[in-house]
Amino acid sequence: MNNEEKKITLTTEEGDCVDFYVLEETRISNMNYLLVTDAADDDEEGECYILKDLSELEESEALYEFVEDDNEIDYLFKIFSELLDGADVNIEK
Repeated sequence: MNNEEKKITLTTEEGDCVDFYVLEETRISNMNYLLVTDAADDDEEGECYILKDLSELEESEALYEFVEDDNEIDYLFKIFSELLDGADVNIEK
């Protein structure tokens, strides 16, 4: 799989740019969630993160925030695990 087409770049508070590669996305209760990894390709092991899109529809740039609430992470982890069932991706908490 070529993750290049599904890459997003986030800017840290320090002004550094960090690339993440979208593994899956879903919409729950009018909120978009992305499962992303910092691994550039399938042969590389990386960390997975769940981001939620806080931007308004009329905004031209997305505003992502890392999901940090344990209950929300557990719930979303189950959703993304089901969505990726059969894919060549191993997700571990």
